[in-house]
Amino acid sequence: MKKDKLHIHWYPGHIAKAEKKLKEQLSLVDAVIEVIDARLPYSSSYDNITRLLGEKPRLILLNKSDLVDSDELKNFIEVLEKESGFPVLKSDAKNSKDLGFIVRKAVELSEPRIQALMKKGLLRRPARVMVVGMPNVGKSSIINKLTRSSKTKIGAKAGVTRQQQWVRINPKLDLLDTPGIIPMKQEDQERAKKLAFVNAVSENAYSNEIVAKELLSILDLKYSDVVKSFYKVDELSLDCIAKSRNWIVSGGNPDIERTAIYVLRDFREGKIGKFILDDFEG
Repeated sequence: MKKDKLHIHWYPGHIAKAEKKLKEQLSLVDAVIEVIDARLPYSSSYDNITRLLGEKPRLILLNKSDLVDSDELKNFIEVLEKESGFPVLKSDAKNSKDLGFIVRKAVELSEPRIQALMKKGLLRRPARVMVVGMPNVGKSSIINKLTRSSKTKIGAKAGVTRQQQWVRINPKLDLLDTPGIIPMKQEDQERAKKLAFVNAVSENAYSNEIVAKELLSILDLKYSDVVKSFYKVDELSLDCIAKSRNWIVSGGNPDIERTAIYVLRDFREGKIGKFILDDFEG
């Protein structure tokens, strides 16, 4: 067995309990905004999302889109829209230009349920939506972006759990401001390591050195010239990068741990380049 074989363990808690809580939240809303990390359009989404959300309409947001190549992302958007049957938009926390479009789409997706309620004799009310997604894909940043312009807290509603906090985004849209966390499972180690690359897995669950090596391996396959140019090396390895940066420890050995931490940080902050690590499925 290889000494440095990657195997990520994380403990998401009681998955059944997490799913039950999410379903309770989902029962309160007309539609959901599903947040995905644009660097991992497949790996940061939930395999069985339809089972979890049922028939609930959803708007898919590819968050952190400022960290990926826009032309490459455009191709993923087209494929994801075709596969899901739902609208897919790119987004990032720094830019609010897409805010109006996100709100309009959320209201539009909620309309069929509102119409069904009105046919039963209920008065029209604002659309109710919530933000869902895997841990650390940026759900809170999306909620903050949506609520930045409107801090109107509207509290408990008739027929709505009192503990839930709502924010009125505009007269047509109410947002449940608690993000729905889709629980992670750890069966797929390929997915697990990619989630580690983007810091969506607790750092206690893996070795920086092993994860950084795996990241460099993928970058070497997909974006070799760009990454080599950034680090000014001929070979993408932690040893070569450490020597290039003159990160040496006692005995003249390369400081691998320091280098691993910086490689992961450089990637996560988009310093190396704008990369998508997933490939098209199917």
